[in-house]
Amino acid sequence: MQSNDARILRGSAFIAVPVGVVATVVSAIVAGEKGLIGGLVALAVVAVFFGLGTAALMRLTRDNPQVAMTAGLLVYAVQILLIGVFIIVFQNTTLFNARAFALTLLVTALSWVGGQVKQSLTAKMLYVDPGATLPAKSSAGKGAGRASKAKSYDAA
Repeated sequence: MQSNDARILRGSAFIAVPVGVVATVVSAIVAGEKGLIGGLVALAVVAVFFGLGTAALMRLTRDNPQVAMTAGLLVYAVQILLIGVFIIVFQNTTLFNARAFALTLLVTALSWVGGQVKQSLTAKMLYVDPGATLPAKSSAGKGAGRASKAKSYDAA
């Protein structure tokens, strides 16, 4: 894992966890024990799905950074799809309060994505490889004529 990726993951978690905990506490106050369980399940779902999604994105883009946008959209679509499947499977459960679960899931997932955006925008990532060198050009090559024309324009 690269240091930039780890920083983005930590930043997302640092923003999402407090929001999720507050939403879970509010769920417990409003809906009681079932609200607490629903909030904790939502917090776990976001941590697992979005954490694994971020790890998968890092793995996909480690060797081929050119596919970052495509991989990011794919990972995000799969995350939302899996959360939808989870909601459908547990829609009639009596284990937890569904409304508390849904609201906690929503605010925690949005704060996770917001944390990712904030960390990505403020990260100082290099877009070029500073260690890369260009091969030396020969003076008899294709660009030699253009260089001499450019010099003649500068003198004029």
